[in-house]
Amino acid sequence: MTLYRATAFDTPGSLTPTGVSLRAEEDAGILVEDGVITARGGFDGVAASHPGHDVVDLRPGILLPGFVDTHVHFPQVRVIGALGMPLLEWLDRCALPEEARLADTGYAQQVAGEFVRGLASSGTTTALVFGSHFATAVDALFTEADRVGLRVTAGLVVSDRSLPEGLLSTPERTYDEALALSRRWHGRGRSRYAVTPRFSYSASDDLLDACASVLKDAPGTLFTSHVNENPAEVAAVARLFADAQDYVDTYDRHGLVGPGTVLAHNVHATDRELSLLASQGASVAHCPTSNSALGSGLFPLRRHVEHGVHVALGSDVGAGTGFSLLKEGLQAYFMQQLLGADGLALTAPDLLHLATRAGALALGVGEQVGDLEVGRQFDAVWVRPRADEPLDVGLRHAASAEDALAKVFALGTPTDVAGVWVGGDRVSTR
Repeated sequence: MTLYRATAFDTPGSLTPTGVSLRAEEDAGILVEDGVITARGGFDGVAASHPGHDVVDLRPGILLPGFVDTHVHFPQVRVIGALGMPLLEWLDRCALPEEARLADTGYAQQVAGEFVRGLASSGTTTALVFGSHFATAVDALFTEADRVGLRVTAGLVVSDRSLPEGLLSTPERTYDEALALSRRWHGRGRSRYAVTPRFSYSASDDLLDACASVLKDAPGTLFTSHVNENPAEVAAVARLFADAQDYVDTYDRHGLVGPGTVLAHNVHATDRELSLLASQGASVAHCPTSNSALGSGLFPLRRHVEHGVHVALGSDVGAGTGFSLLKEGLQAYFMQQLLGADGLALTAPDLLHLATRAGALALGVGEQVGDLEVGRQFDAVWVRPRADEPLDVGLRHAASAEDALAKVFALGTPTDVAGVWVGGDRVSTR
């Protein structure tokens, strides 16, 4: 057993229109046995009740739950930073040509290494990942994530229209390859499988039926895709599915919307769609820097929360501008400020919740990770800036725990991540 001594922040509650509460302990003792937190409280009390254990002192600095990224693209690491284009143009010019290169297994293995390092070095311990259009590349991703020790849920990305020929599949091949991948990886170590059509724009009804068949025949797998990201995309989907009520309906009528569903973006949602997502227990991945970089729009977080739709954060690499959920949280705060009365004013605890506990709940692993409660796996991030760096100065002069957390989101970068643990195992971030 190991006893960690730290200033610990987490948010075990739920996000509501009035926010979420921060649990902050300046001198916490967190006892970990076989990767699970077995005791938590003031350090002196925990140490006295459990004498003789190795103590890891993480002071100064702040210990947070591991970050949970609910939407990030494995093949797009090398196209981060391509700015100045709306979604469909960016896909054609940047993302899709790069994704086609992952047909080369050696290339895919290199990208997998870069991708997993990007997650780990930013403090992301759990991620829902858009995989690749190529099964061999998806294998490369799972292999690298398993080697490093991250919790990754991912799947074969499938399309049968509207994309370059080399990225297209058929419903039959989609079913066979996806089912084989799910049987190989779902539940193996910390890996899980997600059925992943790229979006309705590139998926026929027959392909979506095949996705539904995989979900049925691979119990426990998740479903993820894009929805309502960009006005031009939404209009194109409406033309392709003229008989659908709306974008969400293109998935729902195939039985693809439920508690294991995470749909990315949903910037341009209708009230009907929000009501449906809430009633089906589906979640939405809010991707703030991507929405800004592509000019997709300001995310209506208040409307989601008031309808009862569960929302978490996604980095959306590579339209998003990096792996750090600290950056995504800060950008989410900016967006809601710009929306004024239509936005949901966010506090620092709200941002931590969106980056941790909310993501765990969206991915169905809220009983295992997402906060530093007794009984959870010890998935944690130690934020410890170098001496006299801006974040270090800010933390030394913070007026309160909430002020310190606000400074972490305002100033923190991956260089301030000094340690990452998944299931009690310290993960290499380099």
